Amino acid sequence: MSKVRQLPGGGRAVEVEPARLPGWFERFVGNHGGAESTSVGPREVRVLAEDGATARVRVPFEELAPPHGESSGLDVDGLVAHVSRRRRTGLVLVRHGAHSVGVAEGERIVSSSTDRHYVQGRNKAGGWSQKRYARRRAGQARKAVDSAAEAVAEVLLPERESLDGVVLGGDRRALSELEEDSRLSRLLSLAEPRVLEVAEPRLSVLKEAARRASAVEVEVREPPE
Repeated sequence: MSKVRQLPGGGRAVEVEPARLPGWFERFVGNHGGAESTSVGPREVRVLAEDGATARVRVPFEELAPPHGESSGLDVDGLVAHVSRRRRTGLVLVRHGAHSVGVAEGERIVSSSTDRHYVQGRNKAGGWSQKRYARRRAGQARKAVDSAAEAVAEVLLPERESLDGVVLGGDRRALSELEEDSRLSRLLSLAEPRVLEVAEPRLSVLKEAARRASAVEVEVREPPE
């Protein structure tokens, strides 16, 4: 089943794998009276349906190759070819209690590092003072992020020049803290804007992320009333 999330201001984002993308767009325009036009740019493809509904895709990884411009009807062949390319991708999944880092060739994980770390919950326990509890938890979270940084440095930095892209997943705050490591700033600055929503990172979740890394989010807006 496709992963769907609600968009701010209305609409929804649907995660669609490359093999399903042509059929998805055919169903979209079929449900909205046909396709009026398709606008193709280096970083965005937008399909306008006859009833005013729109489906927009932010082009992942490198820019979409020409031709660019607007054409009548449905024209997403270039986008499908782009996202269907087999790529070598760096994956970084981080939460404060765990991390999983790997290199994927297509959907296959070729190297990885996964670990878990104990981080206490946010609520005070026992008779500890709130400040002491918060300091202890912050220290545990910091160690977990440091461990994740070491894994990224070990697994991905030696492969940096061979990667076609980097895909992140997990907790945005933890990922932001990871970016503070000067060794990783260049690598992580090249990461895709989309952050995958994932469960606690482990090897099975990393394998799923390798499959999802090539998928795109289609942002759907219904026609104005």
